[in-house]
Amino acid sequence: MSEQHDFDRAYWERRWQEGHHGGAVGVSEPHPYLAGETSGLTPGTALDAGCGTGTEAIWLASHGWQVTAVDIASAAVAVAAERATASGASERVRWVEADLTAWAPEARFDLVTTHYAHPAMPQLAFYDRISTWVAPGGTLLIVGHLHAPGATGHGHHPPEEASVTLADITAGLDSATWEILTAEEHHRTFPGPAGQEKTLHDVVVRATRRP
Repeated sequence: MSEQHDFDRAYWERRWQEGHHGGAVGVSEPHPYLAGETSGLTPGTALDAGCGTGTEAIWLASHGWQVTAVDIASAAVAVAAERATASGASERVRWVEADLTAWAPEARFDLVTTHYAHPAMPQLAFYDRISTWVAPGGTLLIVGHLHAPGATGHGHHPPEEASVTLADITAGLDSATWEILTAEEHHRTFPGPAGQEKTLHDVVVRATRRP
């Protein structure tokens, strides 16, 4: 039986303080899908839902976006703010420490993106929630863990409750409201500790809210 995760504030504070979140603390390069999926977009307002230590938010800010970056863990947000100041992007990012299952923005965004964020609610319900924050004509970009049957949540496998299938996500995007532009599965392999390779199984969905 797989280990269960609550993904609440205490869980994420502990993970970030221990520095165990995939080695993400201090990483300067954004996830590889962000540049490719946003390269054709005109910069406007953006929400990074579950921003962690801010890599994607800072990248967006440096490319002209006005970013609201939200994370539940104060430890992550503190590091993110420091990194933004060091990068010169702090004026274009607003950092918010909040629980995305309860927090809601005051206005909708031209871009709403999330990268491997796992809140204390069902994963697909989370995607549905943040999708309502996309303005008409705006873009939703989801990067998540692809569901791998038999994954235990240990090692390099995400917990089952934090993974999804491509069909799960696309089925939740009503064609009357959304135009799906990207719906892909990817497998990335790169060097890990002690000479061991790490393989990530990703799902990437980009959709535009119809005007």
